[in-house]
Amino acid sequence: MGVPGNPPPPGLADTELFAVDAYRTEFEATVTEVERAPDGQSGRVALARTAFYPTGGGQPHDIGTLQTADGTYFVTGVRRERGIIWHTIDGEPPAVGAEVQGTIDWGRRHQLMRTHTALHVLCGVIWADYAIPVTGGNMEPLKGRLDFPFPAAAWGSADLGAQVERRINEEIAKAHEIVVDFLPRTDADVDPALIRTSANLIPREIDPLRVIDIVGLDRQADGGTHLLSTAEVGRVRVVGTESKGKDNKRIRIEVLEGAPE
Repeated sequence: MGVPGNPPPPGLADTELFAVDAYRTEFEATVTEVERAPDGQSGRVALARTAFYPTGGGQPHDIGTLQTADGTYFVTGVRRERGIIWHTIDGEPPAVGAEVQGTIDWGRRHQLMRTHTALHVLCGVIWADYAIPVTGGNMEPLKGRLDFPFPAAAWGSADLGAQVERRINEEIAKAHEIVVDFLPRTDADVDPALIRTSANLIPREIDPLRVIDIVGLDRQADGGTHLLSTAEVGRVRVVGTESKGKDNKRIRIEVLEGAPE
């Protein structure tokens, strides 16, 4: 994933590898901190750098393995706490200073990348066609949903799901390039399209903002992993449209193999 303009914050490219290269699946690192579970048979470790994406922004964490001189650990959870990315592992954790070889479960990562990019295409379509921001969302591999404050008149269309599905697949077929950039927070303050979710979901201290740009369609702050082109998504089906309250309308999608019809 290219960086077209402003560089990432100092050190980010060297420590949070997923933020600048979503296609990286292997890395070497040193254990910097260890927390052992009371039973001593499991725990979690922090690393000097990592390619494992931590849970956040509606995107689940990566899974995979950490290989050490003493054996292989399965990474079952990844979470950021107070700025530290912790990797939950099975087995007694290695000592601080141990060298590890990390490997991402690429099949799961790539499915999440396809799903996350598809959701951004959905977001871009709704913004372009209705000028409506997103209010929330979630995903799992090849399935996801976004919530929007649709007005009753727009939401009442019986074929809204079919219309949105057609528009999503039209944009996927255009093979939009996808790039990542890092912009000063002041840019977002003057561009309401950059932060489509509630502003308080992105703390003010995060500066610069990481921005995902589906060139020609959607450009907004986001911390997740994405594809290099919308063509890599495959095909999207809208599987449900639900009213979750007066100001909360939900669109559910599935990501399928094959090119858009």
